[in-house]
Parts: sequence; C-alpha cells; structure tokens
Amino acid sequence: MSRSSERVIPRAATSSFVRRVAVGEQLIAIVSPLLLIALWEALVRIRILDARFFPAPSSIVGTFTSLIVSGELLLHVGASLKRVLLGLLAGGVPALALGLAMGLSRWARAALNPIISATYPIPKSAILPLVMLIFGLGDASKVALVAIGVFYLVLINTMAGVLNIQPIFLDVGRNFGASRLQVFRTIAFPGALPLIFAGLRLGLGIALILIVIAEIVGARSGIGYMIWQAWTIFQVERMYVGLVVIAVLGWLAALIIDAVERVLIPWRPRR
Repeated sequence: MSRSSERVIPRAATSSFVRRVAVGEQLIAIVSPLLLIALWEALVRIRILDARFFPAPSSIVGTFTSLIVSGELLLHVGASLKRVLLGLLAGGVPALALGLAMGLSRWARAALNPIISATYPIPKSAILPLVMLIFGLGDASKVALVAIGVFYLVLINTMAGVLNIQPIFLDVGRNFGASRLQVFRTIAFPGALPLIFAGLRLGLGIALILIVIAEIVGARSGIGYMIWQAWTIFQVERMYVGLVVIAVLGWLAALIIDAVERVLIPWRPRR
C-alpha cells in the first residue's frame, strides 16, 4: 500500500466519525424535548401535576390546533412579528452605525460611553409608561420599546467587535492609504461581524420579551394580548399556547441568524 493511501484512510475515518457525531447530536436535540413532553403528559395523567395549572401537552395541542384553524393565532403572531421586525430595524440600524463609530473613534467613545453606561441598566419595561405617553397606545409605542431594548445590545456588541480587532490590521489599512470608508468597509465591519451577530441574537431574544410585555399592557392584538386575555378568563391552555409560540419564534430566529452567519462569516470556525 502506498503512503498516499495510508494518509487517506485516517482522513476518511475521521470524516465518518464527525458525521456520526453530528447525527447523534441532532438526534439528542430532537429526542430530549420529546422525552420531556412525554414525562409531562404522564405526570398529569397520574395526577402528580395539577392539570389546572399544568395542562397536559395533548390538551395544549388541541387548543393550538383550534386557534390555527380559526385563524386567531396567525393574526396575533403576525401582529407581534410586524412590531418586532420594525423594532429591530429602528433600533438595530442606528446601533450598528454608532457602535462601529465608537469602536473606531476614541473621541466618540469618550463622549458616548458615559451616556450608554448610565442608561443601559434602566429596565426597559419600566419606561413603558413613558414610551406610551410619548408614542400613544398604538403600534408606535410597542415598536419604540423593542427598538430601545435592541439598540443597546447591538451597539455594545458592535463596539466590542471593533475593539477586538487586532490593531495591526487597522495599521496595515492606514499604511496602504485606505480611506476611513475603506477601513470601515473592509476591516472594521467584517472584523466585528461575529460579535454583531451575537448582539442580534441577544437583541431578538429581548425583542420577544419586550413585545409580550408591551402587548399585555396596551394592545388589541399580539401574543402578549392573547396570553393576558387567556389569564383573565382562566383559559390556561391558551396561555401555554402563547408561551410555546414565543419559544418557537425564538428558536426559529436563532436558526435563521445562524444560517445567515454561516453565509456572511464563512471563515469563522464551527464547533
């Protein structure tokens, strides 16, 4: 056997092992939630869990199906998604630009860091009354609250991403006569992308939390409104449907962000 063939065999075996591990991880990711749901169903049926507060998954699925068939659930989900997407754009775009500027400029950091540090810890739900006073009871107040929550997470992560770029890369760009725009476009922005996506992932999570809070307080549609209405008439299954929908939306958002990240950051190692 030649030396080249001796080298190929271990590589093929390693590749096959990696594929098996990946398949095993996917199976575990699918089976573990199903086992948890089956355990929940069993505990309710043998009356260890109180069905008034923890209804069986089978009854939740039945309520979910009826809400889908009636179109009510799609109406609420569509209203919440519209507000979340508008809030992401309204808060994420300026945060991205400002975070890049603060990462590249000492003067911008010196001027804005105290303001960001002072206002970031303020609970976003605590300013909802003020936001509603300014923007009214319509969609604008919900979008504004989501935008405020997303803004800080995207800005801080973007600035950290730029600051984590090794100075030698910025020095090389300047030494070769790159303009500020070229440094921004070819060095700062690509270098900060991993942490920008981390900020977007965190921002989407906080956006879903804030939209539910905003819709509970003052709305006539949305997942938060549906959960609150279910509580007022003690329809616990509807409440759980709303919670499950929020969880599924968060999971789908993470999958979409991961897919986009793989396309835009192909050089980042995957684990």
